[in-house]
Amino acid sequence: MKKLAVFDFDSTLMDGETIDFFAEELGFKAQVVAITARAMAGELDFYASLVERVALLKGLPQSKVESICANLPMMQGAKEVIEGLKQKGYTIVCFSGGFRSATQPACQALGIDADFSNFLHVDSQGKLTGAVGGEMMYSDAKGDMITRLQALLGVTREDTLVVGDGANDLSMFAHADMRVAFCAKPILREAATHCIDVKDLREILKII
Repeated sequence: MKKLAVFDFDSTLMDGETIDFFAEELGFKAQVVAITARAMAGELDFYASLVERVALLKGLPQSKVESICANLPMMQGAKEVIEGLKQKGYTIVCFSGGFRSATQPACQALGIDADFSNFLHVDSQGKLTGAVGGEMMYSDAKGDMITRLQALLGVTREDTLVVGDGANDLSMFAHADMRVAFCAKPILREAATHCIDVKDLREILKII
């Protein structure tokens, strides 16, 4: 029987928010952190908040982006939970409202089957333009993508596990019977079947 596990990236598979690391390089971390917090709590439209935050990154060298992304701290237990789920027959996918420059190397290192995220636009001088595009820019993007993957893989909602921490994970929670809120905002906890309040992804293996 086919099974699907979908993880959020920032503050779920990775211990932190990728965009905060970028913003720190430019001196905008506090401003970006504040916007991110409101978006994850469901107080701001996700698309609008993403565009606003990425605009602040204009001028950051792509080389610095790649350097930061190569050294992001993974959440405790990330490698072990992926290995454990694979042993149980899960296809494992990462959805991120963040950026492929972060999700791609991390998912390759963790052994995740596929990642879906957004792209930071880069100019001819190798610097960020402040623009963003991709498949995970909207509040309902994860829900739309998970239903397409379920159809493609032939997986039912009964055999789907989702794990996330913020409001933009709500749309994928609507299409899975096992919904794990990981150190999550209240708005997501209310939609979850299980809540984990310690920063250790291995806790998931205790409930599947």
